[in-house]
Amino acid sequence: MWGTGSPKREFLHVDDLAEACVFLMNNYNGSIPLNVGTGEDISIIDLARLIKKIVGYQGEITKDLTKPDGTPRKLLNVDNLKSIGWKANIELEEGISRVYASLTDKEWF
Repeated sequence: MWGTGSPKREFLHVDDLAEACVFLMNNYNGSIPLNVGTGEDISIIDLARLIKKIVGYQGEITKDLTKPDGTPRKLLNVDNLKSIGWKANIELEEGISRVYASLTDKEWF
């Protein structure tokens, strides 16, 4: 893993993005730009640990401290989107599990 793993990032499942687009086409005619996201973030190290758990990886997560961390935090403000009635439904662990299952032909549950 590059850097310390401390930077935080936000992730949105593509199915939630598709639902947000349809919702907005049907329900929004305003001029204010809206951010589509979860409004929640996770550190890169915690993401790596979550992926490790989901895929059953038994090895260690190593940090390459010669590589940069990047921007400390990237998180969208989704308050305007929530105020018109939409929020993401697929939690990060569920989304990663679904994607992994689809790539490995393993049953998702």
